[in-house]
Amino acid sequence: MYKRPVSVLVVIHAPALDILLLERAAHPGYWQSVTGSLEIGETPAAAALREVFEETGIVAAPERLRDWRLRQEYDIFPEWRDRYAPGVTRNTEHVFSLEISARADIRLAPEEHRAFCWLPPAEAAVRCFSQSNREAILCLATREE
Repeated sequence: MYKRPVSVLVVIHAPALDILLLERAAHPGYWQSVTGSLEIGETPAAAALREVFEETGIVAAPERLRDWRLRQEYDIFPEWRDRYAPGVTRNTEHVFSLEISARADIRLAPEEHRAFCWLPPAEAAVRCFSQSNREAILCLATREE
């Protein structure tokens, strides 16, 4: 079954805006926020909460999830296009943020991620491999005010 070309990006942060980044297991050096494709019949907000739990072990209350009402479209990286139906080259990403009370211990999904770190926004943005993820992190401070 192919992945749907509709996904979520969830920037998780502590109150002081320390940003959680995850390193991809299959691509060492590729750091990112929580991401994932929507399942059939799933809303972006439900997908965001599901992905946060699956990738970090964090159980987030729905009211803590902030929907930016922002959709970004981008080219799917060539190394991941085989996960999508033939001819699918673009993805639509729904952006969210989630503030947690403090830096948490993270329970990684080992098949997806190999490490995590907490960084200030500027450092987190530099470390991200995805342009849309970098932009979301840099916009976080103005959105959280």
